[in-house]
Amino acid sequence: MADDSTKLLPSPPFVAISGLANFRDIGGYPVVSRTSAGGDKNDNDESKTTTTKKVVRHGVVYRASEPSKVTDNGVSELQGLGIEKVFDLRSAVEIEKSGWQVKEWDGARRFYVPVFLDQDYSPEALAVRYRNYSSETSQGFIAAYIDILAAAASPSNSYQPFKTILEHVASPPSSSSASSPPAPCLVHCTAGKDRTGVICGLILSLCGVSDEVVAHEYSLTDLGLKERHPELIAHLMENQALRTQPEAARRMVSSQKEAMLGFLTKIRETYGSVEKCVLDLGLLSPDGIEQLRSNLIVDVNDEKVVPWQNHAKLLS
Repeated sequence: MADDSTKLLPSPPFVAISGLANFRDIGGYPVVSRTSAGGDKNDNDESKTTTTKKVVRHGVVYRASEPSKVTDNGVSELQGLGIEKVFDLRSAVEIEKSGWQVKEWDGARRFYVPVFLDQDYSPEALAVRYRNYSSETSQGFIAAYIDILAAAASPSNSYQPFKTILEHVASPPSSSSASSPPAPCLVHCTAGKDRTGVICGLILSLCGVSDEVVAHEYSLTDLGLKERHPELIAHLMENQALRTQPEAARRMVSSQKEAMLGFLTKIRETYGSVEKCVLDLGLLSPDGIEQLRSNLIVDVNDEKVVPWQNHAKLLS
């Protein structure tokens, strides 16, 4: 069974998995669509939007921290959710240096899809990354998330992590039923916060979830990761750049919604919309985006809506 700290987390979206922190379903959030023609499916001007009776489908995309500590009971719980694919966004160097062993289990196939390649772990690259993550403002995180997006979509990254995940979520139904969703998958990095947060933010935005709600979902990591904060901070402080900076290390494990809001704003400033960003970077085709929406957007009567406004109070 899951420990007591996990049981206290709001469910949905959190799911209690023994030994696996920050595990949650990104489904159940309301979809908002533009009434005006063209542009992004998502818009923060409420005068231009109407809330439809649609939500993101539960039970397709899960996110979490790295699963090395998951117990046998936790594995059984994951198998009970039907998770067939596990997308690991960490690099080989990162896994080796962390000491956290790769965890695999029957019924699920692990896909090694690193965002950063081994050369991205040079002292110079790490110094820039740590400087961004430990910034006292959200601007550092925004810059870091733009770097994550660029690294994941780079032609030099043969693993194409975000493209691989998006193509799975956008895969056509395997059965005769047009409403048959893709097999459930788990996406994780180390903390399940930054790289995982960026790809989950893209998925939710493509579905038409508002920026405010996407940023809220991202910020839930502050709750989900709380039990591992001391461990992760200690791990970060093993690096020379952070050895005498505990406050910087604490900022690195935080998930302030302003970081995700700023990241989505930056995407629109650069590309015009999240959809155009995904298209321009070659992460999905127009047909792929439509299939993703078909797979993930369902009638609210068929799904339980996550009371995200109530959960936001837990973060204040």
